[in-house]
Amino acid sequence: MIASIISWHGVAMEANVQLVEDSTASPWNLNAEIRTLLRVAIPVVLSELAWMLMSVVDTIMVGRLSPEAIGAVGLSSGLYYVPALFGVGLLLGLDALVSQAYGRGDDRDCRQWLTQGLYIALFVSLPIMAIVVCVPTALPHWGANPVVSTEASAYLKLLNWGTPCLLAYAALRRYLQGMSVVKPITFALVSANLINLAGNWALIYGKLGLPTLGIQGSAISTVAARLYMALFLLVVAWNHERKRGFALFRGWPGPDRLRILRILRLGVPAATQMIFEIGAFSAATVIAAKLSPEALAAHMIALNIASVTYMVPLGISAAAAVTVGHAIGADIPAQARRAGWLAVSLAAGFMAIMALLLTIFPRSIIRIYTPDRPVISIGIWLLALAAVFQIFDGIQTVATGALRGLGHTKMPMIFNLLGYWAIGLPLGYFLCFHAKLGIYGVWIGLTLSLMFIASLVLLEWKKKSAEFRRRA
Repeated sequence: MIASIISWHGVAMEANVQLVEDSTASPWNLNAEIRTLLRVAIPVVLSELAWMLMSVVDTIMVGRLSPEAIGAVGLSSGLYYVPALFGVGLLLGLDALVSQAYGRGDDRDCRQWLTQGLYIALFVSLPIMAIVVCVPTALPHWGANPVVSTEASAYLKLLNWGTPCLLAYAALRRYLQGMSVVKPITFALVSANLINLAGNWALIYGKLGLPTLGIQGSAISTVAARLYMALFLLVVAWNHERKRGFALFRGWPGPDRLRILRILRLGVPAATQMIFEIGAFSAATVIAAKLSPEALAAHMIALNIASVTYMVPLGISAAAAVTVGHAIGADIPAQARRAGWLAVSLAAGFMAIMALLLTIFPRSIIRIYTPDRPVISIGIWLLALAAVFQIFDGIQTVATGALRGLGHTKMPMIFNLLGYWAIGLPLGYFLCFHAKLGIYGVWIGLTLSLMFIASLVLLEWKKKSAEFRRRA
């Protein structure tokens, strides 16, 4: 296994050397800058898709048990990821701090940011786990089905043990990603999917002489996969430092209050923004649940389709944060500005192509999910709205990543709060129930909120990147 990690890491190091070479090429070499961006973005996109696949596999495999099992896994996962993803979001500040340190050639600073990020992962895990422990006691009071509540409680208690591994993985991923070492991250997630798949098969159904644990077996497999991902990336980070002549674990520093505060100064707004966005789409689903089963099904299908296409701008966003951070660290603000605008343009172009496909082939796409005619009829119109909103979603996601590379995370948080919670959701609720537009009203509200957010984030990127260029 160690040899496999080192072999993959060697490939990543070669890509990383080429990345630095490309970034020092002619500042007007568009092809080189596109290659630089895509070299980071493509593995990250694959990583995000692999991350999604893990949840899909869990749902499919527990789906053979009972409808209650599917409901329990879906309910407990949704409740778990709100605090857990807030913890992951706190570590997003490492994108800017590591990439800028790497851009100016300060390897020691990169390692310092990693160690402090791991301390945050450890410290934050404890309150998150405490919150999750309390959730099962509240389930019966929320009106959940008693069987679903019981199974969800058992699932959550086991899943909770993987929280420190999840956050340690997030810190190590941001550290490696900030230095453009991205291929091992993809490998970690793909191989973790295989571990999760095998564990699900053995533990859910009681194969290979193991006990039949049902959905609890799925939770154990997920925890094992997260432990593997954290250990895998830890070995990759150790090998990366060894190849550069440093010892990652020698002279390990203690917690540095100033560095931790600096990470959190960037991470808290980014994490809060994530919660605003996740909460908004969860609230939209709650509204949809008050409508017909067909409307809810069409809503979930359209959201799932939009989530898949969203993985590409999400990967480009991570690449934008890294390439912008490298340029700022190297004191080349003009290159940072170009990298950000190039990333936004690529994301907008890709999402425009996806929008065209959703508009031309909506019926065929929805039939992949269901043959139900009423659901298909509703879903066709929702995909038409999704075609519009995902262009703006891609733009705001990538512009937010570029701003994160500059070290600015506060304003996107405010824009998300205003866009979703002051405009999109209230308007969607009004259009749904008072204007009698039903589920279409909810999606019109979401579309207008994303248009608002994208416009403001793009203006903020234009303003901040221009300020950096003037300082040069």
